[in-house]
Amino acid sequence: MKPSFISLDWGTSSLRAVLVSEEGAIIEARSAPGGVMAVKDRQFQASLYAICSDWIENCGCPIVASGMIGSRQGWVEAPYLDCPATPATAAQALTTLRISERVDMHIVPGLRCGSKTTMYDVMRGEETQIWGADVSPDSVCVLPGTHSKWVFVDEHLRIKRFATYLTGELYGLLTKHGILGRLMEFGDSDREAFARGATLGLKHSAQASHVLFAARTAALMGEVHPAGLPDYLSGILIGVEVASALAAENVSGDQRIILIGDDDLCCRYEEVLQLAGLKSDRAADGATVQGHVRVAREAGILACESA
Repeated sequence: MKPSFISLDWGTSSLRAVLVSEEGAIIEARSAPGGVMAVKDRQFQASLYAICSDWIENCGCPIVASGMIGSRQGWVEAPYLDCPATPATAAQALTTLRISERVDMHIVPGLRCGSKTTMYDVMRGEETQIWGADVSPDSVCVLPGTHSKWVFVDEHLRIKRFATYLTGELYGLLTKHGILGRLMEFGDSDREAFARGATLGLKHSAQASHVLFAARTAALMGEVHPAGLPDYLSGILIGVEVASALAAENVSGDQRIILIGDDDLCCRYEEVLQLAGLKSDRAADGATVQGHVRVAREAGILACESA
């Protein structure tokens, strides 16, 4: 297979590079813990070359990148693109950076929705996953993570709006830096405790800061064992998120939700959605790469330059 371009998924904590063929297939994939926050003194080019210098030098392929590499803390800031957005509109708004005499890196813009009178919401990287997941018209996509995203795709397959929930970040802060974590024991999984927490979060999402305290009182009253508290808190947080999103966006019970992302997190959301009476499907693996393929085709990035 002949290489066409290099796909970079460069997030906060990791970097994944994929050499993509002219047919959009994966030739080779590599990953490293060299996320944006791990790059010292803005040595982004050194981090890039550490993972795929041979591809850059031997193939001379252009690079298509998305994620936090285009943020204000990244290599160069790629301006946000307003919703509704498609691979075609993103291809017209790429931020291009010269890497070598032969190679340019094209950074996919993040997306923005909302307004000054309400509030703005932003994303970087998730848009390429959705474009590559081959979702159906009028889909609801949920991307669990540190900043969980609920994304709404219209009848024309445009990303029309989305909402962010800081569920993963809150879990990290509460377990590592708050009093809720003092009674917890980590390491084992407790699915029953998770389901109990999720049921509580779904029922009391309007009192989120109050119901979260149950992760402490459940231990003090002997209702949940310390080893089950991490999953109990996780269930509460995801339950609150799901109930809040369903209420805010009027998601109906017959709408199927597409889960995109980490397998363990998707399993947790799948369980909570089921408790809420909703059906869900999983997107196929490799959505980010296929999203880059769609943007690259729209931008005319098709093959390597001649050696």
